[in-house]
Amino acid sequence: MADRAALAAFLRARREALQPEDVGLPRGRRRRTGGLRREEVAALCDMSVDYYSRLEQPRGPRPSEQMLAAMARGLHLSMEERDLLFQLAGHALPHRVWRGDHIDPGMMRILDRLEDTPAQVMNHLGETLRLTRPARALLGDQTAYTGLARSAHYRWFTDPASRLVHPESDHAELSRLMVADLHSASVRGGGDPRAAALVDTLTRDSPEFAGIWRERPVLGPSCVAKRFRHPQIGTLELHCQTLVDPDHSQRLVVYTATPGTESHTSLRLLSLLPVAEETPVPGEGAPTS
Repeated sequence: MADRAALAAFLRARREALQPEDVGLPRGRRRRTGGLRREEVAALCDMSVDYYSRLEQPRGPRPSEQMLAAMARGLHLSMEERDLLFQLAGHALPHRVWRGDHIDPGMMRILDRLEDTPAQVMNHLGETLRLTRPARALLGDQTAYTGLARSAHYRWFTDPASRLVHPESDHAELSRLMVADLHSASVRGGGDPRAAALVDTLTRDSPEFAGIWRERPVLGPSCVAKRFRHPQIGTLELHCQTLVDPDHSQRLVVYTATPGTESHTSLRLLSLLPVAEETPVPGEGAPTS
């Protein structure tokens, strides 16, 4: 059973403990609120202000596991705090093998400070957990997919439209990088059933994947430059700087360009483009459900 009063008190305490600077928001000279405002937390959690406010009062509905996961990310909860949130809402604790779905608070703080830079947090299966506005303008809203389609590896080998963001001449090399990345994740995972299921599915459904997988490719020491195609800006050559968390379940990928190049100028323009809340990947329709 959910303990609504305790849940409301916990949410208020965590909201009041967070400062605007902790989540990449400006404080403002006239700010009197000690922590974050309810509307700010609601925006961070991708939910309506009314829904979040009712949870704090407490008179709201019992939140689903998906809503709890969103609140855990928005409030920058630690893994232990996330578990308590689920308990207070009357849900079973998320299995720890899925810890790659919960963004580490430290990594969230870094991402929040990259609001003018294309960056995304991904788990070991290539699933995008959160991305900045410029990253959405470059790649589309990769958080909107469900099921196996959440994985960039799966989309690359099963949906030709997912490759349109890269020049065709680069596809063969990128395929090898995708397989090498998944191979590395499956070895580190030590029996992660989702990684095994993803490999089995791709081996069955994609002859290209199966052929490369038999070679067991290994990632190099660094991320090579990649070319991206954008319908308004054109082709950009970007480097992927990667920060990996201690248990290797997540990585923060930041896209940068060499100063003085045309790509560097184009990258600055990217942050100025209007972006819808959910933008399909270039060349695609709605994300796969």
